[in-house]
Amino acid sequence: MSTERPLPHVALSAHAHNRMGLRRTDDAWLAACMADPATRVLVVAGNRLRPVDGAVEWVGPDRAPDGTLVLLGEADDVVHLAVIVAPRDTAGAPEEWVPLRSVLSVLAEHAPHQAPLLMHAIGLAEWHHATRFCPRCGGTLVSRAAGHELRCTQCDRAQFPRTDPAVIMAITHGEGDDEAILLGRNTAWPVGRWSTLAGFCEPGETLEDAVRREVDEEVGVRVGEVRYFGSQPWPLPSSLMLGFTGRALTTDIDVDGAEIEEARWWTRADLAAAARAGELVVPRGISISSSLIESWYGRPLDGPGWD
Repeated sequence: MSTERPLPHVALSAHAHNRMGLRRTDDAWLAACMADPATRVLVVAGNRLRPVDGAVEWVGPDRAPDGTLVLLGEADDVVHLAVIVAPRDTAGAPEEWVPLRSVLSVLAEHAPHQAPLLMHAIGLAEWHHATRFCPRCGGTLVSRAAGHELRCTQCDRAQFPRTDPAVIMAITHGEGDDEAILLGRNTAWPVGRWSTLAGFCEPGETLEDAVRREVDEEVGVRVGEVRYFGSQPWPLPSSLMLGFTGRALTTDIDVDGAEIEEARWWTRADLAAAARAGELVVPRGISISSSLIESWYGRPLDGPGWD
């Protein structure tokens, strides 16, 4: 079913920036950008941001501290960079620095054009944070290519940013008013929160088989037809969410009890009634999970119960 506005994950990725990959090794050009007051710089402490009045702050080069320089690229004819610094070297109290997840809802509502830049910056910051030593020899790594490469000072092996493919899926069965979607509850979530199932793709596995395996392992439902829906970068810490729809071959549910605490089938009427009663909360507005549910539901997830 169609909706009246872009789906949430599409809205957040609709303003892709020019990543200017060929400029990453141009040290003279990068130095000129850092001398240009028009350049915008995002300061990242470890893997956290410091919002100002609820908004993500971009500063001029003269206000940026020393740190690992990352070229994000060009947006609206302006060069955007990030500087990654150690948390101990930043201004402000530690609690002022928050993870990307904390600003996503504000970003989606007020500054969706910044989302690709922030996903890029935090994705690289997470990688730098997690990749401390050469996995081949244990040597020291140094940043190269404007933050997009780490090179070992001992064996000279290059490391590049890693992205873990993760599948996320809206599984349905039935037809018409009786059609139902499969939603689950993670053991760590607050009471009442539900979402689509998800999981990581394993080595040697197709994405479609990952959908079938994850659903079977988590809730005991067998899935037949699987279709690609869309994708969303999710650097929390280093995933690419690959959305799918799928049709169930079985409907009996047997949760694993480890990741999934509870799962059930919801018709559109069930979903609306539980949301109105405050008995159910589903993600709204920022993630591909929202898009999967909204696309199946047939209209935007507005009103009580859509968080």
